[in-house]
Amino acid sequence: MTSTPTRRTVLTGLAALAGTNPVRSVAAISSRSTRRPPVGDRRFVSPAVETEIARVSAKIGDPELRWLFDNCYPNTLDTTVEMGVEMGMPDGRRDAFVITGDIPCLWLRDSAAQVHGYLPLAHRDPALRTLFRGLIGRHARCILIDPYANAFTRDAGAGTPLSWAKDDLTTMKPGVAERKWEVDSLCHVVRLAHGYWRATGDRAAFDAQWGEAARTIVATFRAQQRKDGAGPYRFQRAAESATDTLILDGYGAPTRKVGLIHSMFRPSDDACAYPFLIPANLFAVTALRWLASLAHETRGDTALATDATALADEVTAALRAHGRIGEGTDAVWAYEVDGYGNTLFMDDANAPSLSSLAMLGCVPRDDALFRRTEARCWSAANPYFFQGKAGEGIGGPHVGLGMIWPMSLIVRAMGSDDDATIQRCLDILKTTHAGTGVMHEAFGADDPSHFTRPWFAWANSLFGEMIVNLVKRKPGLLA
Repeated sequence: MTSTPTRRTVLTGLAALAGTNPVRSVAAISSRSTRRPPVGDRRFVSPAVETEIARVSAKIGDPELRWLFDNCYPNTLDTTVEMGVEMGMPDGRRDAFVITGDIPCLWLRDSAAQVHGYLPLAHRDPALRTLFRGLIGRHARCILIDPYANAFTRDAGAGTPLSWAKDDLTTMKPGVAERKWEVDSLCHVVRLAHGYWRATGDRAAFDAQWGEAARTIVATFRAQQRKDGAGPYRFQRAAESATDTLILDGYGAPTRKVGLIHSMFRPSDDACAYPFLIPANLFAVTALRWLASLAHETRGDTALATDATALADEVTAALRAHGRIGEGTDAVWAYEVDGYGNTLFMDDANAPSLSSLAMLGCVPRDDALFRRTEARCWSAANPYFFQGKAGEGIGGPHVGLGMIWPMSLIVRAMGSDDDATIQRCLDILKTTHAGTGVMHEAFGADDPSHFTRPWFAWANSLFGEMIVNLVKRKPGLLA
C-alpha cells in the first residue's frame, strides 16, 4: 500500500531535488565563505539592508556570529521574494509574494515575520516601502479569498501545489495552498501592517481593500468564538500523524464557550489538543488593538476601531478568567484550555508561543506572570524542553522529541535582559548550525549535524533581527 505523502516526506524530497541533503555533517561545509546567492541571482535588493549589514557586522567581534548574521539577515530578500504587478490596479501597484523557502507558497505568518526585521529601515528605502506595500496588499487579497487559510499560491486562480493538502476535507478555494485555521496567521498580518505604519506613516497600503480585509479579520475572530454553534470551519486530513487532522467531524475537541477564540491549529501547523490556544489569544488581543489604531488613524473608520477594541476587551476578560494555571503569585499562563477547567501546560518553539509573548509585544518585558511562565517553559515542566550534548532549547511535536528549534533560542534571547541567558543562547546558536552558516528548523539535542529544513527563511530572518536588536540593547555581548 502506498502511504499518503506528508509535509515532512515532501520537504525531504524537495531538499534532495535541490541538491541539499536535510541531514548534514559539520565537516560537510568548513569555510566561512558567503552563503548568499551571487548578486545577479538575488531576488530583491535593498540598499538600506546592505548598508545595515555593513554597520552591524562591524560591531560583531565573534567571527562565527558575524558570518551567520551576514548570511541570515538578508536571506528572505535574497531567496524568497517574488515581485510582480498587482492585477486590476490602475496605478500598476507592485505585488509582493514571499515564499517560506523550501515550500514555494506564501504562509501568512511566515511571510509577515520574515520581513518584520526590515521595518526600521523602510522609512529611508523606497525599495523596501514598495515591498511592504506589495506584501500588505497581497495579505489583504489572501484574507479576502479565505480568512481560514494559512497558506496561499502565487496564482490566485490555481489549486494547491502541496501534495499533502490536495485531498483535505475542507472548503478549498482557488488560490489556497493549505487551509489550517490558525489565529496567529491573521495576527501576524496585523503586526506587519501596524509596524509598517509606525515606521513610515505611509497610508498608501491602507486602501479600501485593506479595510475590507481588516473587517474580515474581526468578523472571523468573532465567528471563532463559536457562541452560536460550531461555526463555518471544519478540517480533516487522511494522515499518519494525529496532529495533522481534527477530531469530531473536523471541528476539534469540545469547548465551553467562554469568549476565547478557537484556534484549531498551532503556529507549527499542528492541531491543538484544546482549541483555546492561550498565546494565540493573547496575540489576538494585541493585534485587535493594533488594528483598531490602524482603522482610526489610516482610514478614519471609527466603527471598525470600536468593534476591534470591544472584541479585544472581551477576550482579555476571558483570558483572565480561564487562561491561567494556579492562583496569585504561583499562577502561570496555560498553553491550551477548553473552558471546562482542563488545561495543558507546554510550550512550542513557533511564535506565538508562551516564551515569545514579550518579543511580540503581548506583555511587558518585566511582567511577573510572563516571567514565571517563561521560566517554567524552560524547565522539565515543559515536555518539549530538551537538553543534550549540543545545548538546550524548546522544540515541539512537529518534528519529534529531542529536536531543538533555533527559533526558541532566538526568541529567548530577544525577550531576555539577562546577559548570561542571552550569551548562552548565542553560544548554542553559533555551534549548532552544522557548518552551513544558516539557521534550520530544528537540530538534534545531542547531534546538531542532524537537522531539518536547510532553507527556512523565517528562522534566518529572526536570527538577523535578533542580532540587530542585541547591537542596540546589549552591544557589549557582541563586541
